[in-house]
Amino acid sequence: MINMLFALPEMMVAVAAMALLLIGAFRGDKAGGLVTSAAIVSLLAAAVLVFLGRESGVVFHGMFAVDDFRRFIKVMLLIASAGSLTLAPVFFGGQKRGIKPEYPVLVMLSALGMMLMISAHDWIALYVALELQNLGLYVLTAFQREEKRSSEAGLKYFMLSAFSSAIMLFGLSLLYGFAGGTGFDVMAHVLTQSPALPVGIVVALGFVLAGFALKASAVPFHMWTPDVYEGAPLPVTAFLAAAPKIAALALLAVVLAVPLAATATVWQPILIVLAVASMALGSFAGLLQKNIKRLMAYSAIANVGTMLVGFVALDPVRGGISVLGLQGVLVYLAVYFVATLIVFGVMVGMRRDDAPVEKMDDLAGLSQTHPWMALILAVALFSLAGVPPLAGFFGKYFVLLAAVKAGLWPLALIGVLASVVAAGYYLRIIKIMYFDAAKEGQLDPVGSFALKGGLALASLFLALFVLAPALLVDGARLAAERLLLP
Repeated sequence: MINMLFALPEMMVAVAAMALLLIGAFRGDKAGGLVTSAAIVSLLAAAVLVFLGRESGVVFHGMFAVDDFRRFIKVMLLIASAGSLTLAPVFFGGQKRGIKPEYPVLVMLSALGMMLMISAHDWIALYVALELQNLGLYVLTAFQREEKRSSEAGLKYFMLSAFSSAIMLFGLSLLYGFAGGTGFDVMAHVLTQSPALPVGIVVALGFVLAGFALKASAVPFHMWTPDVYEGAPLPVTAFLAAAPKIAALALLAVVLAVPLAATATVWQPILIVLAVASMALGSFAGLLQKNIKRLMAYSAIANVGTMLVGFVALDPVRGGISVLGLQGVLVYLAVYFVATLIVFGVMVGMRRDDAPVEKMDDLAGLSQTHPWMALILAVALFSLAGVPPLAGFFGKYFVLLAAVKAGLWPLALIGVLASVVAAGYYLRIIKIMYFDAAKEGQLDPVGSFALKGGLALASLFLALFVLAPALLVDGARLAAERLLLP
């Protein structure tokens, strides 16, 4: 019974998803609004359960772990999932059929897979949870199957995600072959006892990191990101940009800190290459984009590259990920998903010719016609650019500071230069909103008080973060210490 309590939030999400699926099956499409509201409440209730949890340990025969680090990540994940789900009724409300009840259920099942990924303490548990997450995301990406680009996005995501899963599974099978077990503790024990690192482990590590890089949209495994972001429905793109990034990077932190901590000399140079390539490509390629969804895809690639800098800033004494580096990644993730959801929220909330805004030019003159929406979007974009004193600045600051303290100042310098370049495409949108003349045709806001209120609160968080940063910064440090200094 005690063991079951460790997974109480996961069980609650699973039971709620099944119950809402039955409601949708019996009541049909007319239950879409009810099921969506209940799903949002369920995800937020699960976040409260996770936040209130105090027990830590490894249960279910060593396959499921709970600690403060995982609780911190799960709270972020559940809030991001609920936040992206709030965009769905506004978006699908403008469609002929409205929102279907299976949409929120699929979001819940994907979020459940991510929660299990974060708590995985065994390679098999990790892989099963990863596939549970992916199955929901495949369907969500192609949810508007009557639209060609949505179907194409779903097919591309399925093919490349299946490819990355195969690569990762091959690497995991090699790790099992060398360690003789699938548990994280078994792998850590074998690696620390081994006098020299076997070549097979190095090869396996390369396959596993390639799989993670593809899931996290790091270069050179980023190719699916712009096309899938552009083709997927807007609320799905918002979900893809926020929740899976949180889960993938948290899982990477766990894997590098627990089973593969002894192989830091191998994975550090690989991650440095991935970080530099991601920051460079994401920053420069974003300058060429005119579609906001594609721009946000390249923004995600550049931001993932910056976050990887936090992983390669090693502790000079222990040799693994430094507490400051992981703390920076957690702060970065928290402010990044909020800013990203604001950008997609404004896109969903503004319509031109009865369609959501997707092109940058559609926002021309927004500051004159809808000044509050322009201000909210400007705050999010300035935060993504890392302009002080907004919250995004602190995420970049902690990550790059960790790199400097670890002696990786050239990498920190590349991070600063890449951020300056990337600021160009964020500032271009702000210039279009505030200085370009409005296009012909009315730009209509969707009359959703909940959406506008949510966007305003989120932008206040980014703008006023500097007044009380301790709650997030100290919480991130405590979570990082619990993972790295058990």
